[in-house]
Amino acid sequence: MSVAVLAAALVGCGSSNAPSETAAPEASSGAAPGLPAAPAPAPTTSSAPAVDGTVVDINIAGGKVTPTNGQAQGTVGKPIVLKVDSDVSDSLHVHSVPEHTFQVEPRPDQQFEFTVDVPGQVDIELHDLTRTVATIQVRP
Repeated sequence: MSVAVLAAALVGCGSSNAPSETAAPEASSGAAPGLPAAPAPAPTTSSAPAVDGTVVDINIAGGKVTPTNGQAQGTVGKPIVLKVDSDVSDSLHVHSVPEHTFQVEPRPDQQFEFTVDVPGQVDIELHDLTRTVATIQVRP
């Protein structure tokens, strides 16, 4: 961006016409929105490479679980990520080969990752709230 500002300054110095003065403020106003816009794509980029598989967003609040009996698709050997926001402690159990159990705490932004070695139906359950959160169809 400093190159664009330098170029705008050189254009302003090389010509004293009114359009050059108009061009310089446009470059400045273009640079200002560019600065806030640059950080916005960065979180999207950092989120995308983190998961090369299936993501299930789970919200537990006031005794209600979202999703309940959700459906998703997965692939053997690819990560499956459970992103959990919860207001209570519970235990997530994944019925797969191999099986997995994750302790959920009463806090936001928890993330649990696992892989499945055998294709088929994988149920994800909350034990204390006795709910099936989702069923993932894992293909080879």
